[in-house]
Amino acid sequence: MAHDGQDPSLGSVILPDLLTLTGAAIAPVETVFEAARNSVREMVSKDGRVSGALIEANQTAAHGLAWFATYLESLRQMQGWAERLQAEGKFGELEQLMHQIAFGEYLWQIYGGIQMNQGEMVRLQDMGLSQDDARALMNDAVMTLTQGANTQAARTRLVDVIQQREGDITYGVTGLDEELEMFREQMRRYAVDKVEPYAHEWHLKDELIPMEIIEELAEMGVFGLTIPEEYGGLGMSKASMCVVSEELSRGYIGVGSLGTRSEIAAELIIAGGTEEQKQKWLPALATGEKLPTAVFTEPNTGSDLGSLRTRAVKDENGDWKITGNKTWITHAARTHVMTLLARTDPETSDYKGLSMFLAEKTPGDDANPFPTEGMTGGEIEVLGYRGMKEYELGFDNFHVKGENLLGGETGKGFKQLMETFESARIQTAARAIGVAQSAMDVGMKYAQDRKQFGKSLIDFPRVSGKIAMMAVEIMVARQLSYFSAREKDEGRRCDLEAGMAKLLGARVAWAAADNALQIHGGNGFALEYTISRILCDARILNIFEGAGEIQAQVIARRLLG
Repeated sequence: MAHDGQDPSLGSVILPDLLTLTGAAIAPVETVFEAARNSVREMVSKDGRVSGALIEANQTAAHGLAWFATYLESLRQMQGWAERLQAEGKFGELEQLMHQIAFGEYLWQIYGGIQMNQGEMVRLQDMGLSQDDARALMNDAVMTLTQGANTQAARTRLVDVIQQREGDITYGVTGLDEELEMFREQMRRYAVDKVEPYAHEWHLKDELIPMEIIEELAEMGVFGLTIPEEYGGLGMSKASMCVVSEELSRGYIGVGSLGTRSEIAAELIIAGGTEEQKQKWLPALATGEKLPTAVFTEPNTGSDLGSLRTRAVKDENGDWKITGNKTWITHAARTHVMTLLARTDPETSDYKGLSMFLAEKTPGDDANPFPTEGMTGGEIEVLGYRGMKEYELGFDNFHVKGENLLGGETGKGFKQLMETFESARIQTAARAIGVAQSAMDVGMKYAQDRKQFGKSLIDFPRVSGKIAMMAVEIMVARQLSYFSAREKDEGRRCDLEAGMAKLLGARVAWAAADNALQIHGGNGFALEYTISRILCDARILNIFEGAGEIQAQVIARRLLG
């Protein structure tokens, strides 16, 4: 019996009453999640309050809860996506298969063990639950989906349908409106013409992305995408930023990350700057006239920003002199302004004494990357994510004008930075989706073209199965990212949702790159093949903008607080 508009001949692959089944599977997961949350809260509480020390002592349980919450939200967002497509008459065979496989896989992992990464599984018992607690998952819908949703036949059929849908650049209807999808096509065309043919050479030669690309992105409005129109930007949504980040990162993560530099600098100024600072800096950022870089991390602090030691001392003219060292600074050489976090109160040793500066500098070139007085730098050679380069920076009485203290107040730097974390993590999730999509693109093409034992690799079930799971998890991560972007656009706090999107997106990108390289076999290990670069690029996503472990910790604290 056919339902949801599917072909009757596919009854053995697509489960009957699919949306009813998947909808009925969510409540049991919510029940078990609440039991897990209560159990973990008990583990990490002392005298009725959640203890940071106990969260650290019970990290597997706490981080496991973060992953459990991410899976639950993923299922909710996939259900919302499927119901919207169904109402619009767009819930076709491809989308049904994706939805079904996603539920089949994620429900099984919730029951048997969630993959935090390829070497770490977290199980319900790690969160203090018993077999009896897990029995809520034994309802008919969950059991039907775990037994029959993610089968080899379903995965094989999904890849067959993907190959038939020529021109579907996202391998499935994303659920975004027509205007944003037209915007996606524009970005995709640009990436295919101007980025993909050259990205691998830039990577192998460890070259900066050409200025011509930056100028063209500026002309297209990429740097002013979400900057309000009154300050010279396009005033578009965070969802538009997701689309641009996805498609440009699909071409090359370095290009996809160019716009995110301006996005975060602009967000800092919009949230924390004076009106004069907004008038001066936002139009220049929007047009690409001024390129920014974020200067936060120090050699011995990593994610512990509260212990920063770079100091800023006020001089007799009301200007500042900055001294200290910074590391992992992306695109530092040829930028015009640094959003620089430094300690203005020497009596403090935590985040309360930090202030944010809009520190102006002269862009450098290959011969002299850091020509500004009081500033030195050296390149950090890296595996991937090379197109903007990474640097260590040293400051010795580096001069910053008094008017460039963000917001005109000291001690606000950490709070100002925190206000950008939601957007930073949403865009990182979007970049991860782009990298994963890139891995799928090259993995599928290689599997189609490469013949072994008399047939294409894609005709072997374990090869097509890898591609199917890439497609499914990319769509799951995409829906989670779009959800967090919608929450941000509607002015709601979304650090939890953005964190989940980033957490899952990074894992999905690495899995897609790793599996696409496996499809290439020995050729994937050769530097001449694009997938070798994509693998290196994918690896950074679980580290920057909050390492996966830090991300899980932040999510857990929110869930338990």
